[in-house]
Amino acid sequence: MIDGMDRSTQMKALASEPRVTILRLLAEPAAHFGHQWSADAAEFGVCMTLIAEALGVAQPTASRHLDILRQAGFIRVRRHMKWSYCQRDDDAIRDYFNWLSRELSLA
Repeated sequence: MIDGMDRSTQMKALASEPRVTILRLLAEPAAHFGHQWSADAAEFGVCMTLIAEALGVAQPTASRHLDILRQAGFIRVRRHMKWSYCQRDDDAIRDYFNWLSRELSLA
């Protein structure tokens, strides 16, 4: 488990279609957010405002989804000036699915 991550928080994070959509979008930030002008989406992360727009939800709703993903360890959030940028943590996602696979194994 990465940094003592709470598995129930991770399960909760993936139990929501909007949060799964966020992770899917962040898997290819250049493809989905290439129009971001404030920073390179692939290198620096994606602005929360653009994520809210992609989901078609208000910023507070997107922020709540992103906070749950952050608590689960599936994304990293960094601030730059007045914006917050999000990046997937592929190692944490991989660790979760490896753990889940072991937990559900019949062996």
